[in-house]
Amino acid sequence: MDPRLEQYKRELLRWNEKVNLIGPEATANLDEHIAEALAAAEILRPEGEVLDFGSGGGLPAIPMAIVSPAARFHLVEVDQKKWSFLKHVVRECELNAVVVGDRLQRALTRFPPDLRFSLITSRAVGRPDEWVPSLKAHLADGARIALFQGSPEAPAIAGFDDSGACRLPRGDANYLVTLTFHVEQ
Repeated sequence: MDPRLEQYKRELLRWNEKVNLIGPEATANLDEHIAEALAAAEILRPEGEVLDFGSGGGLPAIPMAIVSPAARFHLVEVDQKKWSFLKHVVRECELNAVVVGDRLQRALTRFPPDLRFSLITSRAVGRPDEWVPSLKAHLADGARIALFQGSPEAPAIAGFDDSGACRLPRGDANYLVTLTFHVEQ
């Protein structure tokens, strides 16, 4: 196991004692949450530019970044305490990642106009049918949206194909649902 995973876990628990980064369920089951992120990385095989928003305490993005050297992660988090932690752990674990402390809509205006993401990850952030369409200008053809959610049903969103769902190891209702984007000609 990559020692950075243990380092991330230590830092997360240390910071969480002072700043509420993750809730009691995630704290009590942290090894399972990390295993879930690693399972998702195995399924998704991130490479290129990857956006994770609503990054919170770094689950799933930080473990995924640790095991995905071919990817550069962009972590977007609005809560200052959480993005401060994310910046700290990115630095400490020497990850190929940048942290943007902002809301998704404002963060999108700050990215270079030619930046194209190959993968977007998000865990339980609002309604995907409301925020996924706003990403189209920053998606490469064939980009995937990976949603960590409680059901295997993919939201119907124009311009995105349902690429299926995979059951993740933590709990009975825990799925990784993917959508694939195709540039409209």
